[in-house]
Amino acid sequence: MENNKKLWHIVDEIKTEVGKVIKGKNDIIDKTLMAIIAGGHILLEDIPGVGKTTLALAFSKSMGLKFNRVQFTPDVVPSDITGFTMYNKQTGKFEYKDGAIMCNFFLADEINRTSSKTQSALLEAMQEGKVTVDGQTHYLNMPFIVMATQNPVGTAGTQMLPEAQLDRFMVKLSIGYPDIATQVDILKDRSKEDPLSYVQEVASSELVVDLCNQVKEIFVDEKIYTYIATLVEATRNDEYIRLGVSPRGAIAIFNMAKAAAYMQNRDFVTPEDVDDIFVDVCRHRIILFPKAKMANVSVEDILKNIVSKNVANKL
Repeated sequence: MENNKKLWHIVDEIKTEVGKVIKGKNDIIDKTLMAIIAGGHILLEDIPGVGKTTLALAFSKSMGLKFNRVQFTPDVVPSDITGFTMYNKQTGKFEYKDGAIMCNFFLADEINRTSSKTQSALLEAMQEGKVTVDGQTHYLNMPFIVMATQNPVGTAGTQMLPEAQLDRFMVKLSIGYPDIATQVDILKDRSKEDPLSYVQEVASSELVVDLCNQVKEIFVDEKIYTYIATLVEATRNDEYIRLGVSPRGAIAIFNMAKAAAYMQNRDFVTPEDVDDIFVDVCRHRIILFPKAKMANVSVEDILKNIVSKNVANKL
């Protein structure tokens, strides 16, 4: 348990460092770190300018991870992401040239502004930790984290991500506007220099891998398995939901709940851990019937209602 205590301390240090630049958004910091140590990927959907890119930079710097960023535009092609092979006249052989995805922390900025073909280039890497170029497989460095940002659908030049790609993201989060007091702090922090310069490296890629491995060892009681399965089944039978949570989504709930327990310095999962992350894991996996919009019911409302209806199954 001594090793666990040591890494719990690292978790707190990472949160402290990221908190130096992301003000008043502790819940977003927590949920992002949960997804990282659960081995998942993060989708941030929000308006421009609220700190999505800054969040990614702060996490990668504090964790000592190799960081690459691609601004997704219509002219970005799959080889920009996965890499390509080039003939070397000196050796007489084709050689692989790394794409932007060959890193630990990959920021796909405004992913919904590029073509579907380029979006799909991320699929294999996100799911399997490798890319295949001209028949050759290239494994990514571990840990490998994708944080994708997107503007809300409906803004100029955007297109919806396909369901298969959305399902690869463990959580979908939104930072939102700061309150007045936090906005004042942000203005003061940025009046002289970039607060990112104050972020210190408190971890390493090896430590992050160790964190992920320890999260996998968190104990899950049989009742928690049943509770997760019950909630997932409820999304498939709700009158307003046309497409419920997939088996991959159920696994994401399971892994995020273990990460939530770990973040609380516990080595076992409680039903409250599941409740805490349920909406964030499921909101982008749900497709509603038109009558939900007519009834003025949101995805978040439906998911929260599913949790509240299943209080008895926690016991």
